[in-house]
Amino acid sequence: MYNERVKSVFRINRRTLLTTTAIALAGVCSNATLAAAPPLDEQLEEIVVSGAFEGRKLGETILGATVMRKEEILRQLDGSIGETLRRQPGMSSTFFGPGASRPIIRGLGGDRIRVLDAGIGSIDASSTSPDHAVAVEPALAERIEILRGTAMLMYGSSAAGGVVNVFDGRIPSTLPEGDVDGGIRYGHSTVDDGDEMTGAITANVGTIGGASVVLHGDAMYRKTDDYKIPGFAESETLRAMEEAEDDHDDHEEEDHDHEEHEEVFGVAENSATKSTGGSAGLSFVFDNGFFGFNVRKSDSQYGVPGGHEHHHDEEEGEGEDDHDEHEEETVTIDLDQIRYDLHGEVSGDFGWFKKAKIRFGYADYEHTELEGDEIGTVFSNEGWEGRLDMIEKGGESWNGASGIQIKHRDFSAVGDEAFVPGTVSTQYGLYSVKDFSSGAWQFEAGARYEYTKYAVDPAAAGPSGRSFNGVSLSAGAGYDISDAAFIGISVFRTERAPSTEELFSNGPHLATGAYELGDANLGLETALGLEATYSYATGPLSFVLNGFYTSYDDFIYELATGDELDELPVFAFTANDVALYGFEAKAELHAGTYSTKTFGDIDLHFDAQADLVRAELKDVAGNDNLPRIPPMSALVGIEARAELFDLRTELEYAAKQTRVTANELPTDSYMLWNAYLTVRPFDNKDLSFEVRGSNLGNVDARQHTSFLKDLVPLPGRNVKVSFRAAF
Repeated sequence: MYNERVKSVFRINRRTLLTTTAIALAGVCSNATLAAAPPLDEQLEEIVVSGAFEGRKLGETILGATVMRKEEILRQLDGSIGETLRRQPGMSSTFFGPGASRPIIRGLGGDRIRVLDAGIGSIDASSTSPDHAVAVEPALAERIEILRGTAMLMYGSSAAGGVVNVFDGRIPSTLPEGDVDGGIRYGHSTVDDGDEMTGAITANVGTIGGASVVLHGDAMYRKTDDYKIPGFAESETLRAMEEAEDDHDDHEEEDHDHEEHEEVFGVAENSATKSTGGSAGLSFVFDNGFFGFNVRKSDSQYGVPGGHEHHHDEEEGEGEDDHDEHEEETVTIDLDQIRYDLHGEVSGDFGWFKKAKIRFGYADYEHTELEGDEIGTVFSNEGWEGRLDMIEKGGESWNGASGIQIKHRDFSAVGDEAFVPGTVSTQYGLYSVKDFSSGAWQFEAGARYEYTKYAVDPAAAGPSGRSFNGVSLSAGAGYDISDAAFIGISVFRTERAPSTEELFSNGPHLATGAYELGDANLGLETALGLEATYSYATGPLSFVLNGFYTSYDDFIYELATGDELDELPVFAFTANDVALYGFEAKAELHAGTYSTKTFGDIDLHFDAQADLVRAELKDVAGNDNLPRIPPMSALVGIEARAELFDLRTELEYAAKQTRVTANELPTDSYMLWNAYLTVRPFDNKDLSFEVRGSNLGNVDARQHTSFLKDLVPLPGRNVKVSFRAAF
């Protein structure tokens, strides 16, 4: 349900903002610091490794892309991969509490966004439902690459909306500097009384033959209590609706004793988390490549906030009628995964090719939903994924790559609320891409064939399975307008097979408080799209603008129907033609370098970003909105960088979302004030102290893309302090 009685509103006028920023900058000139993100012009020079073409600079990629280095990852680190990335342009998150939050790119999530672990899928159940956590740990990430727009040619139909590729260095591909490197980090947060510790080490331990032997180990621990919120857990809109319903019920049944609903205030109940994990790996690094493997174990327990009604019949006593009792049942998730990875690359003369890259991962994943103290449903996902990429020798004006990718997944759900039948999925894809250049021009073209097969457990009611054949094509052109400016445009036609959940769901799911219905007759989802990018970097100014338009035939989405089954609202997967369009933009201005006697040179930077996505049903009379589409968002910041410190303050804004479906509530706008400080007070600059303030105005903020947005807001005011040592 949806509700709220009192709402905190944080307003900052221009004078307050300028005064606050001035005080913060003055304070930094006597105190502290935080590791800064690189300037935008440096980011545009970063090499993107997640695409089909090796050695492509970020500022010359035709599809929108972002590269996050370790310093920025740690600055934005927020427990889950979704919350860590949600401030990036064009990004949002599913936010199912701090334990489960998956990235959303340009309004697309679920099976359209692939979260990769160094090029291989996370092999979990996170795309099955928003309450399922992603088994990829951002706290140990060395680098994260985000590809916006379709990345289907390389990574398959589950990358129809984009890719998040997390690199954590678990399988070393190069020798560590000084033969040993690593680091430890400890952090404490006030909003949830949380503690987090991470550590990693990589060491060159000797040679075997002509190869160096490199060992890697890492570990992490995180524990948080229920987090604090600014006011009522339920939104103002939802509480007003519930009060109106209560008034109606009181008029209808005057003799009925109404029990007041106890409203949660000040804390997001059942939002505590605990996570542990670690890995060990070994690599052989030689002159023309490497080969290594790693084993990783991760365990996570987290509550699903928001409260979930559990329905059962209870007899009051003799002479009294039976009646339905409604109890709030807490749901806790217990997640375990063990994973084995093997990676290798070798350069040489392979006929048509100059390099071979192999990736393979196997994982055994189990996700248990606990209803109170009892086991409700157990989700199991045993799967593997492998890929072989062959880089072509090319010529003076062209390069290319071809490859094969195979995935296998054995998924089952056992329990009273197993809303998806056991399914064995097999998918293989073949792709080839080419890159041509002529003077200032560059051209790209590629194709992918993909076969997907689902075999459903014979004991389950309904269809025995489905199979799909999909073909995807893309082409693009880029032009170097000058040394400072680049423009690119691409067109694509892609086909995505529906997922297991979209096809075969049929049952209650307590964690999401919904009865989920699939449609076994769904066909291929076809997209025809256009994307353009423009980047400019010279002198003090850097700027990137991406625009996109995609027309979908039979776009698959989950819609609240307004009906009920088993006393739960029905969410049904359906398909309609859809238009999706929007933009994201980011700019940075170097406002100058200022010399001081005490702190040396201080670089001052201003930055701003904005993004917008619209999604509209075609040829539909009346309401043509898609559900859970993020509103327009923006962020502005000012940052001071020096040898001793880095200081940043920013405003994060999300507009009101009123473009909603018939059974979806609108979401109010919000503005959050965040600040970051890192101090490196020692001669050894690898030792640093960090302070981060999030939502310093203690604003009631709700993520429109979350199923829980009207049941629980984002965390309130939080101050996180941490210490980091690298060696």
